[in-house]
Amino acid sequence: MTTTISSDPDKIEGGAIPESLRSADRHQPRPVLWLITAVAVSMSLFQLYTAGIQPLGLFYQRPAHLGFVLVLAFLIFPAFGQTRPRGLLGWVIDAGFIAAGFLSGLYIIWNLDAIIARAGWWSQTDIIMGIVCTVAVLEASRRAVGLGMTIIGAIAILYALAGARGALPTLGEWLPGALSHRGANTDRLVGQLYLGQEGIFGLPLGVAATFVFMFVLFGAFLEKTGAGKFFIDLAFAATGRKPGGPAKAAVIASAGMGSISGSAIANVVTTGAFTIPLMKKLGYKPKQAGGIEAAASTGGQITPPLMGAGAFLISEYTRVPYIEIVMVSIFPAILYLGTVYLFVHIVAMKQGMRGMSAAELPVVRKVLAAGWQFIVPLVLLVWLLVNNISPMRVGFWAIMAVIGVAGLRGAWALCADGPITGARTRDSVMRGLRMIFESLELGARNAVAVSIACAVAGIIVGVVGLTGLGLKFSSMMISFSGGNIVIALGLVLIASLVLGLGLPVTASYIVLIVLVGPALHNEFGIPLLIAHLVVFWYSQDSNVTPPVALAGFAGAAVAGAKPMETSIQAWKFAKGLYLIPLFMVFNPEIIYGGPPLHVLWTGFTAILGLVAFASAIEGWLFGRMDPASRVIMLPAIVALFWPDFTVEAVGAGVILVVLAMNWLNARQARRARG
Repeated sequence: MTTTISSDPDKIEGGAIPESLRSADRHQPRPVLWLITAVAVSMSLFQLYTAGIQPLGLFYQRPAHLGFVLVLAFLIFPAFGQTRPRGLLGWVIDAGFIAAGFLSGLYIIWNLDAIIARAGWWSQTDIIMGIVCTVAVLEASRRAVGLGMTIIGAIAILYALAGARGALPTLGEWLPGALSHRGANTDRLVGQLYLGQEGIFGLPLGVAATFVFMFVLFGAFLEKTGAGKFFIDLAFAATGRKPGGPAKAAVIASAGMGSISGSAIANVVTTGAFTIPLMKKLGYKPKQAGGIEAAASTGGQITPPLMGAGAFLISEYTRVPYIEIVMVSIFPAILYLGTVYLFVHIVAMKQGMRGMSAAELPVVRKVLAAGWQFIVPLVLLVWLLVNNISPMRVGFWAIMAVIGVAGLRGAWALCADGPITGARTRDSVMRGLRMIFESLELGARNAVAVSIACAVAGIIVGVVGLTGLGLKFSSMMISFSGGNIVIALGLVLIASLVLGLGLPVTASYIVLIVLVGPALHNEFGIPLLIAHLVVFWYSQDSNVTPPVALAGFAGAAVAGAKPMETSIQAWKFAKGLYLIPLFMVFNPEIIYGGPPLHVLWTGFTAILGLVAFASAIEGWLFGRMDPASRVIMLPAIVALFWPDFTVEAVGAGVILVVLAMNWLNARQARRARG
């Protein structure tokens, strides 16, 4: 049986970032490409060594990681862009920044004992190297992450220097009273950002240099060995025959691929390259197809067991073991993906779509037979996490498992395809080695953007700690909200969208949790873990919310639709990102558990509320829903979020009655049509 969705490995591997790099690499001289490969492979081998064989102290691991990342960033991203040769001036600039990046890490490692001995009494060389490192990080951010992140980092530095006792006292006069502070001089600021534990080498970069890198590398190995094709084919085999099958497959495949790729945008262009054309063929409008894929890919970032960099940061900030973050995130992730799935189903039923024929789909048995080995590393990963093994060590063994099962699969294929000869054995071994080196390179390349974003986030976090901005921001939020928790959460949501215009999701979460986390927990009484989850979920919404919705724009590019229309569709399909965090706040049992009946009731009302919300938005569930029913359900949905059992019960009753009437009306309409 043939299938129309079998994917080309060259198209599935690497996602959005590697594809752009492959395009830009055409403008790089071959020696530079070899140098990029050498640095990237060396970085991945260094990370594997420190994760699985000989761990290093934080002031050795983090500077070494940053040095690798900066050198790699300045090699991959030329000063004047990737679409033209560097030229002499470009090489002079880039050579200077490459040297700056290398020395930024080496200086700390080489002089660590002396720096610790003179803590607070920095030498002139310390200050100069701190300035060099800060400038290099901001420039690498401009090239690899975007100008918005760089501007925000620069504004944070200027804010720290502004004040009566700061290096820029005149600038301090322009600050509003609520934001004013005494200011810091250059030595104090550099000590905070470069020579201390709360700046560039702080917790965000520490997480990126350990846990995040290992799981990014793990994802690269899975992609290079064909896991992407396996997950997509499995999703199509499971849902392809149902109405709107390709769209439903996109939701399921994106949940699996999203964690592996570590990027909603990368997920859109890999999974979407196959799902979006099939959705359009089935009858979805281009803007709907792109929006569905963007919403589903965003869900991959909140789906266990791998949840992007944010989950590791939540674990470090809250001191909650990573496996507990994974466990409490399972049901909310199911709620979100279920909501997107329901939207997809409703749209398919409204437009009278059908599923794909059996001849167009892969067979589950054959898919599992071809790719069962990809399940083994994931099972091992979860088992190790459950046994409280360090996430960094878990990532190491998961990578070893991928290499092992891929090798066994290759050996099996070698034996099954005919007589074993020296030439065939040599070719098989070379293919395996090439896969390993390509995965090592891809993992390092994919880690550049997130590591640099975490370094710049460290600058912002360092400035917040130095100036007391977090307390000031919390006071402002309490004042603006008047102590109302709903208004406060609305302000957090608005802040996350504003930050999302210029920051990646991980950086947005870090900055926002430092600014508003203390207020949410201490002033509004939201449990610490839930406060972090709320901010983490809200930070994801910048992927799909106009006017800047990068995952939505990527979906529009693949679908051939207008970016803004596609982003609006993605925003609609992804509304679980708003409702589910609210439900966590007012019903903490969904995260922390409680009496079984209470937990079951909470789960039931959460599912019922999301079903009602989707049907009210689309005006359809079992059949067309009249306007009066849609209006009646809105206050009932609000009642489900109310932390009072009587109010919740009334809301649930109203919704069940409306949905039952919709079912009866749809049944009668089908009978009338005969």
